[in-house]
Order: sequence, then C-alpha cells, then structure tokens
Amino acid sequence: MKTLYLLVPLAPLFGAIIAGLFGKAIGRAGAHIVTILGVTISLLASLIIFKDVMAGNVFNGDLYTWLESGGLKFAIGFLIDPLTAVMMLVVTFVSLMVHIYTIGYMAHDEENWPDDSLARTNSYQRFFSYISLFTFSMLMLVMSNNFVQLFFGWEAVGLVSYLLIGFWSTRPTAIYANLKAFLVNRVGDFGFLLGIGLVAAYAGSLDYATVFGKAQQLATMTEATTGWPLITAICIGLFIGAMGKSAQFPLHVWLPDSMEGPTPISALIHAATMVTAGIFMVSRMSPLFELSDTALSFIIVIGAITTLFMALVAIVQTDIKRVVAYSTLSQLGYMTMALGASAYSVAIFHLMTHAFFKAVLFLGAGSVIIAMHHEQDMRKMGGLRKYLPITYATVLIGAIANAGLPPFAGFFSKDSIIMAVQASQIPGAGFAYVCALAAVFIGGLYSFRLVFFAFHGKERFREAAHDAHHGHDDHGHHGGTHEPHESPKVVTVPLILLSIPAISAGWLIGSFLYGNWFGDAIYINTVAHPAMAQLKEGFHGIFGMMAHGVVTLPFWLALSGAATAWFLYVKRPDLPAVIRAKMALPVKILENKYGLDQFNEWFFAGGARGVGHGLWKAGDQTIIDGVMVNGSARLVGWFASVVRLIQSGHIYQYAFSMIIGVFVLLTLWMNRA
Repeated sequence: MKTLYLLVPLAPLFGAIIAGLFGKAIGRAGAHIVTILGVTISLLASLIIFKDVMAGNVFNGDLYTWLESGGLKFAIGFLIDPLTAVMMLVVTFVSLMVHIYTIGYMAHDEENWPDDSLARTNSYQRFFSYISLFTFSMLMLVMSNNFVQLFFGWEAVGLVSYLLIGFWSTRPTAIYANLKAFLVNRVGDFGFLLGIGLVAAYAGSLDYATVFGKAQQLATMTEATTGWPLITAICIGLFIGAMGKSAQFPLHVWLPDSMEGPTPISALIHAATMVTAGIFMVSRMSPLFELSDTALSFIIVIGAITTLFMALVAIVQTDIKRVVAYSTLSQLGYMTMALGASAYSVAIFHLMTHAFFKAVLFLGAGSVIIAMHHEQDMRKMGGLRKYLPITYATVLIGAIANAGLPPFAGFFSKDSIIMAVQASQIPGAGFAYVCALAAVFIGGLYSFRLVFFAFHGKERFREAAHDAHHGHDDHGHHGGTHEPHESPKVVTVPLILLSIPAISAGWLIGSFLYGNWFGDAIYINTVAHPAMAQLKEGFHGIFGMMAHGVVTLPFWLALSGAATAWFLYVKRPDLPAVIRAKMALPVKILENKYGLDQFNEWFFAGGARGVGHGLWKAGDQTIIDGVMVNGSARLVGWFASVVRLIQSGHIYQYAFSMIIGVFVLLTLWMNRA
C-alpha cells in the first residue's frame, strides 16, 4: 500500500511540474488534461485507501529519513487513519471539481492581462500548475505523521496561495492582497513554530505517536523561562498558527482580500484546503489539547468572536464573492467553537459538509461573474434566475445548506456544533453559545440575501450594461452589452456534482459522529469534556434529529433570517436603503470591517515605516554613512594631511626632524637619570 499512499500526493505534483515547466510545449489542452488526470488518479487512490481504512487497516511509518540531529529525526512519513482518509477524499474531490471548472472560467484569461505583459504568455497553463501544486501541498499536510512534514505542507500551501491570490499580477489590489495574506500568515506561523519548538525541546521527538505518548508527562511540566504550564504553552502556540491559516480573529484580515484571485482558487482556498488546515491540525493534536482547559477556553472564545462578528460584516457586502468570503470566516468560527468544546469530530464533520456547500457557493458566484461579463457587484445584478437556471438552483442549494436548514448537509453539522457548545463545561462556552445563536439568524439573512439580491427582483444589469457600454468595469473587462446566459457544461457539471453532497453529506451523521468512525485518530477525555457523550445520548437518527430540530431555536432563527432577506430584497426592496440611512454608524463600522484594516495599516505598517525611517536616518545616514563610511574617510584624509606635512621630500626638513628627535630622546634620558 505504500506505493498507493505515495501516489496520492505525487500524482498532482507530477501534473503541476509538467504543466508548469512544459506548458508551452503541451499547450492549454495538455495543461488541463495532465493536471486533471493527476488529481483524478489521486482521488481514485484516496477512495481505495478510504475503503481499506474503513476495513480497519491503518498505517503509521516513515518513508524517508533525510536528517538526524541531536536525537531529533527529520523524516517524510505518512499517518493513514480515518481522519486522514476523510481529509484526503474531501481535498481530492473538491480539487477535481475546481480543476474541471477552471477550464471554463479561465478560458479567456488572456483578457485579464495587458497586451505587453510577459505574464500573459502561458498564464492558463501556469494557473493549472499552481492549483495542482496547491493540492499536493495540502495532501502532504494531512497525510503527515510528524511535525516537520506538517510544517512543510503548512508553509507550502501558504506559498502557493501567495502565488494564486496575486495571480493577476498586473493589478495592484491583487499584489496588495497576496502580500497581506503572506505577512499575516507569518504572524500565525511564529506561534506555530514556537509550539513545535517546545514539543521538540521537551518531548525530544517530532513524531506524532511519540509526542502523544508523552502527553501526560508534558502536562506535568512547566516552561523553564516563563514558568507557564508547558502543555498550555504548546497548545496556544499551535493554535495561533491555526488562527493564521484558518483566519480566526484577529488574524482573519487576509481572507476577504484573497478574493482578488480568480474564483476557482477562492473556492479551493476557502472550501477544502488552506483555511481548513488549522481545523485539521487541532483535531489531529487532540491528545495534547485535551490536557489544557485554558487552551480550549481560548479556542472557543476566539471561534465565537469570529463566528458572530464576521457574519455581521457579510450582511453589508455588495461584492458577491466577498459575501461568500465572510460567510467562510463565520463558518470557520463554528468549526473552531467545536474544537474548543472538545467536539473534534463535529468540527471535521462541519469541515466536510462546509467544503461541499461552500464550493457550490463560490463556483456558483463564479458562474454568475462569467454570465455578467466579470461583474461582481450584486447591485448590478438582479433577476438572473431565469437566465441562469442551473446556477440559480445550485446556489440556492448552497445557501440553504449554509443557513443550516434541514434536510441539507449544513443543518446536521451546524446544529451539532451548537448543541456541543451548549453542553460544554469549558469557560467561555456560555458566551460562545449566545454568539452561535445570533450568528444562525445572521447566517440565514446573508445567505438568502445573496440569492434574492442577485437572482430575484429587478434586472439591474441592463442599466449597468448601458453605463459600461463605452468603458470598462472595475476588473478590467468591457462592460456587458448582452443578456446573461447559462455557463458552459464544464462549469455547471461541477456545480451539480458538488450540490449532491451539499444536500446529502449530512445524512452520514450517525456513523460519522456516533459510530466510532474516527476510532483512535481523535482522543477525547469524556470525563472532563462530556459534550460529545451527551450529544450521542440525545441522537435518535437523522429523522429524529430533523423532527427535533424544527422545534428548536436555531431552526427558527435561521428561518427568520431567510424570511427577513425575502422581505427586504423581494417584498420591499426599497427598505434596505432606508435602513442603511437610519443606521449609518453601524453600517459604516461594518463596511470598514471594524477598522481593523485601518488599524493594521496605521499601527503595524505605519509603525514599521516609522521604525524603518528612523533606522534609515539614524542608522544608515548618521552611523553607517556619517560615521563609519564618511567619518572613516574624513579621519584618513585628516591623518594623510598631517603625514603629508612631514613627508615633504626635503632633505633639510628630514635632518632637522632627526636633530629634534635626538634632542627629545636625550632630554628624556637625562630626566630619568
């Protein structure tokens, strides 16, 4: 089976290498064929491995040792268990759908580049190479059996996301966005490295199994310098890394700006890969996190803040992709709350269902953007459902699942999170429960606001097309002058295929959460953290859960949010403007995203510029140039001028100097005598 394990990450890697290095030779068709073939092979291999794991076969072993130093071994190895198998299936399936979708979305990518741009050449092939490399990086991350390989995958997805977010490199906004993503993730990675460093220092190993075996011993130790409980320091350090990758407050600021990349990569980053890496990592590290209630409390509070406050920002967004982006932030907050409640399997369950319905929403938004000639502003849409029936149906499915209404997938995973948080005894769980309930209403509102605003009501795109007829839109494309039409099958087929699990994936809840699906892959101290045990006692099948769900508060809050969206954007479309005018201050705060971007620009970027200016003036100009370079030159010049007076070349001056010298020596000798 080792060969099959290797095939999973290496097939996308080979596709990326061929498309990237030989793109000109194989052409556009060759690039998407070779990368899609690679991901397809990876998916098929993952299915075989999944079946083997479900039969009870797991694997944990090193394939290659490349360095040993001071008792630490740096190796490449795989841990194949139920948690890994689920992640492999989700990553490869969503990635395959995105690859196929990309053929249609990037078909006219040359329009995004200036005629004289060197990047315009082979941009199509380069994009396929990047997304295939992204898939390889994520698979290496989830399949790792040690912290070194985990960190490699962690940084690789960050690097490739930098390349993809800034793919349209002639746009200043894209360059700003990818730099922002790169720098914010470095902040999180600093904490992540500290956590890994503490593990290496005190456990003496970077292998998961060895470290987990020493977890109880680590829980009794304190960090030598600070005196903090070691296990808490390790867990918080690791979680800070997850805050960066999984975009938790306040390290979430990079994710909305990542919309500057092409829509396929928005779907891949937000649905199945990069942002879910943090959720997976904490779940994998459950034997460590279960030993620190302080870390779990920190996690559940951060998740609650992210869930509620990012959902609020989503309701004022007008860019269709940014609505879905802030929805992702809120949903990631739900997953993080589940981690804090020790409901790791629920977090992974929501990760899986969210991957499907969020991919539907992103790719559906991309289909709308194609139809609207690359217009993303929902204020210039409306009435699209009769022109885009397949896109409308799939986006509606994604919205229902995102809002958490039964019998769609999001209902089962989101309700399970809310129940787990309610049952949790971790400090901060009460605050998290209130935030989760509030976010349910807002989630229903922003999900259906997107549907009603873009697909129902007045056909505002006709006015927008008339205004743009003689110019360009904000994205560098000519304004559309034709009626929207449904996207090609290469776009709609992935949407349909993703819609199926967006509807039905939640029906696996019985075996996934309560049938010991994950086995030993996830550890929970049921005595100290009984939330999952209580959920299992109250579960009576999917029909019982749906029947109970429709009489609980979360269902009615989600339904009320959907009804509010219908009233505001279908029944009374004049009211949103009135509400916006009467609530100008809250709307301004939400539109400015709580001022976090401005604060970061002023404090961190501005502070860095101030420090840099000071170092330039005091360090470079004054000390280095003024003292060390120019000062030493002036000193040498002065010394040379003095020496020049003595070294005149006149014999009489040398003779006189010798006489004076002899006189001085005799005088000194006589005084000593």
